[in-house]
Amino acid sequence: MKDLRLTNSDLADLTDWRRALHQRPEVSGEEAETARTVQAALTATGPDRIVTGLGGHGVAAFYDSGQPGPRVLLRCELDGLPIQELSDRPHRSQFDGKGHLCGHDGHMTMLAGIARLLGRQRPARGSVLLMFQPAEETGEGAARVVADPGFAAFRPDYAFAIHNFPGMPLGHVGVVDGPASCASRGMRVRLTGRTAHASQPETGVSPAPALARLMLDLPGLSRGADLTDPDFALVTVCHARLGEPAYGIAPGEAELYATLRSLTDPRMERLIRQAETMARDAAGDLALSIDYHDIFPACTNTPVAAEIVRRAGARAGLPTGPGLLPMRPSEDFGHFGMATGAESAFILLGAGMDGPDLHNPDYDFPDDLIGLGAALLGEILREILGD
Repeated sequence: MKDLRLTNSDLADLTDWRRALHQRPEVSGEEAETARTVQAALTATGPDRIVTGLGGHGVAAFYDSGQPGPRVLLRCELDGLPIQELSDRPHRSQFDGKGHLCGHDGHMTMLAGIARLLGRQRPARGSVLLMFQPAEETGEGAARVVADPGFAAFRPDYAFAIHNFPGMPLGHVGVVDGPASCASRGMRVRLTGRTAHASQPETGVSPAPALARLMLDLPGLSRGADLTDPDFALVTVCHARLGEPAYGIAPGEAELYATLRSLTDPRMERLIRQAETMARDAAGDLALSIDYHDIFPACTNTPVAAEIVRRAGARAGLPTGPGLLPMRPSEDFGHFGMATGAESAFILLGAGMDGPDLHNPDYDFPDDLIGLGAALLGEILREILGD
């Protein structure tokens, strides 16, 4: 792979393609049109194989050198967010209540750029799998992809993913050994007692005291001010509901949503036990049920993969360091390393210091990152698969 740079014509085409994706965002689990758009773009580059429907709407393109060697997976995400975009840009979202406000449109475009390069020249050895994954935002997509029988044939030796990140200088590469993003999960607690007339609350069993106790006590399980502490844990109460919006009924049921977050998976298991014990103690004689949603494992980089990224960043002329890693937000890319044993690394790519943050209603992926991200990914492939 001697020529790893996209041409000016490539970058103009890819910018238009990215903006077209931005106009038509689809949320997790609904990415059918996006998948068809991706499939068409990949088909034009002549991959050796395309597989669709992985883990839902996932699309994978396989480029084989015909020579023995490692198998490298590069992954991006298909889904947008259920957030109304607030923008006057010509390419703003055309769908009410939906927006590509995390930059997944840009991540897809970087991999579409790599597909163009691989279509022109296969790697010297081994093979490359470009994975366009569904449902990252809910934490379901990567787990479904790696569990899909259609993915088994693509088991990678190396896996990499880039996420753009505001608050870092444009084009700066963030990579670390070890934990890169936190494990997290949504904990839903339901408390059930017995309703009563509001004039006779003593004849019922109200969950109000238990709900109030949990709202105050669960955040107390948090530990550590930042991610330099391996014991870091954070519990955030996100939603609570008690009874019915009425004046004549003493409540008989309540519900609480909290997000549990930790630096490592073992720390998450301990945090779960602590939170569940606290919920049982608070519930007392109330009926209690607990379930979990939006489950993300910790994303942990292997030292081998992280060092490859550092060398690739230097070859691409991109400043490279820890950046803002490890980070509190969660990322389901960790499933690929966990399920396959691949040497893997999750990478941040700076999106600039002055723009909106991810998930803000006016966020838009910086088009200048398309070429920079593709250059970094190309150099990663060169490091592993040779010239």
